[in-house]
Amino acid sequence: MPQQPYLIPFNVTGSPAEGYISSTQFAKTLPFTVMRVFWTYNTPPLVVRGRHAHVATEQVLVAITGQIKVEADNGRDYTETFTLSKADQGLYLPAMHWANLYFSEGAILLSLTSSDFDEADYIRDYQTFLQKAQDPNV
Repeated sequence: MPQQPYLIPFNVTGSPAEGYISSTQFAKTLPFTVMRVFWTYNTPPLVVRGRHAHVATEQVLVAITGQIKVEADNGRDYTETFTLSKADQGLYLPAMHWANLYFSEGAILLSLTSSDFDEADYIRDYQTFLQKAQDPNV
């Protein structure tokens, strides 16, 4: 059975008096080895980011500041919306899931991925994604 997106809690250390540190301590909470890290910021709230799926790349998405709504869709029988607003929590997004991202003012998204950037791994047309999700041989 293919995996579905799910929330991952991160390790938290600290106190209100001195602040907090969150981590993926020994990477045991991540479902893959991280190959690439990038962040997205200064996204106007009316802009929809994402709007693509990955053929093979897996991701963990973290809202470092602000709030980010993530609509995830496997193109077959699963659609769910997640709201990311805690820096001590990430969203695991498996390969072959279309995602639309909506940023609040000032939100910063941290992305941890299972592979380096490769344009061939992207599906940027939703109809093509639906065809591939229904029949991976397309």
